[in-house]
Amino acid sequence: MGVCRRRTTRSHPAPDPTGRYHPPMAVAVDLYRPEQWSNFFLLVGTGAITLTGLVFVAMSLNLKEVLVDATHRNRAINTLTGLALIFLRCALVLMGAQTHRAIGAELFIVAGISAAVFVRGYVNALRMSDGLSTSRIVGGSLVHLAEMTGAAIFFVGYLAGLYLAATAMVVNTCYMITAAWLLVVGALDQRAA
Repeated sequence: MGVCRRRTTRSHPAPDPTGRYHPPMAVAVDLYRPEQWSNFFLLVGTGAITLTGLVFVAMSLNLKEVLVDATHRNRAINTLTGLALIFLRCALVLMGAQTHRAIGAELFIVAGISAAVFVRGYVNALRMSDGLSTSRIVGGSLVHLAEMTGAAIFFVGYLAGLYLAATAMVVNTCYMITAAWLLVVGALDQRAA
């Protein structure tokens, strides 16, 4: 795993406006290759925003049950916000002319916001009801922490950090899908009771 920067030099010195020549200068080249990652972020971002819409529709169909139960209400907030923030991370990364530092910072900040919303929602749900397990809080928090760690590693110049952040983002998306499923099933169980 190498550092994300490589130095290259120009082979011929260039004259300045006065006609004097200067020694070759080093030009920093960022090893982050957006063309190698664009399909990944397009896939994950498109999937996240599509799932956000589907969760919103499922929530709307069971709105009464979701609003009455604190676990369902906070799970709905976390799922919608979490998926929307995954989409936001992908959209930010796909913006052009960014270095690994910009992308690392974007991923770190937005994942941090997502983690704060996630933990706050589940802590509120735990205080207000008993229908939630702490293992979901721990698991989701670890996934967010892994993504933030990967983003920080990428920010300081190691490409392996982007792989860690990207993997955590996919796992987080899967985690949100299971949360959506628990939300829909829980609301239907509550309706049947």
